[in-house]
This record gives sequence, C-alpha cells and structure tokens, in this order.
Amino acid sequence: MTPLRVAVLIGSTREGRVGHTVGHWFADRAREREDLEVGVVDLAEFDLPARLPAAATPEMTRFAAEIDRADAFVVVTPEYNRSFPASLKLAIDCAYDEWHAKPAGFVSYGCRSTGLYAVEQLRSVFTELHVATVRDAVSFNLLADCRGGPPFAAEELVHRATALLDQLVWWGRALRAARASHPYIG
Repeated sequence: MTPLRVAVLIGSTREGRVGHTVGHWFADRAREREDLEVGVVDLAEFDLPARLPAAATPEMTRFAAEIDRADAFVVVTPEYNRSFPASLKLAIDCAYDEWHAKPAGFVSYGCRSTGLYAVEQLRSVFTELHVATVRDAVSFNLLADCRGGPPFAAEELVHRATALLDQLVWWGRALRAARASHPYIG
C-alpha cells in the first residue's frame, strides 16, 4: 500500500519557541513507520501576510500546495492564553478545499493544561473545514514535564504518539480511498 503522506504542521512562529523541537521529535517518531511519508511544514518558513488579501500571494499558494499534497496532518501547537496562536489561524485560513476530507491529529504544549484548550478550539475550526480529527493526542506540560528539556524518550509519550499515528493512518487510508472513489463535496 502507498504510504500515507503526513504533514507535521508547526504552528508557532514565536522566537525561542519550543514548537520546532516538539515538531521534529514527533516527525522523527512518525518517520520510524513504513506506512508514512512525513514532511514538516514549519510556519516560520512562510511569509504569510498579516491581512488576507483579495488574491492569494505566492507564499499563500505555496502553503496551500503543502496542505493539498498531504493525506493527513499532525498540528503541533502551543497554548497561548487558552487558545492557539494567531499564526496558526492565519495559516489555516490560507487554504480551504485543500483541508477537506482528511484527518488531523494534535501535539500540544503549554503550562499546566498541556495545550488542551488550544486543541479543543482547533477541533472546532477543523470541523468547519471538513477535517476528521483523531481522538488521541500528545501533550506536554512545559512547567512539570520539561524541566531541563522535554522528556522525549519517556515511554508514555512514545506510546501516545503511536496511538495518535495508528488512528491517523486508519482515518487517512479510509478517507484517501473515499476521495479517490467519490470526489468530496464540501
């Protein structure tokens, strides 16, 4: 079977962010699987406009093409003030049809709540975009879990990443087959 193309989307563009480290840790776990083809889409590498223009800019088109190429997504998000960052919302809004009928999972980080408020809000946004979100997630408490650096070798985190990826693969294959046999009407 053709590997599932997964885009690991790093949603923070803040200087000194943890998202780059977290995103690449997760992408490395995903690359250990033979059923996945993994790419990292780091929002810090896109120059998206602060305001959405009437016509897409070349950077918006480049971002939308990355989303279109993927069969599934894993969104890596921090939690800022009980929500996800504006950079992530702007990027999400730079694509529309490209998101449809694909699954998404979440890797989050934050203080105490481990980014779960951000994830719950993202689930609502992705529902509107006709994205199926998977139940299991990976989350980090930056105050407790990550003193001295994130505990990326922790068995529990690897187990959560495996559960997320197993669900993502199931949904990704099912939705890829459905899109191939019946074009999605959104």
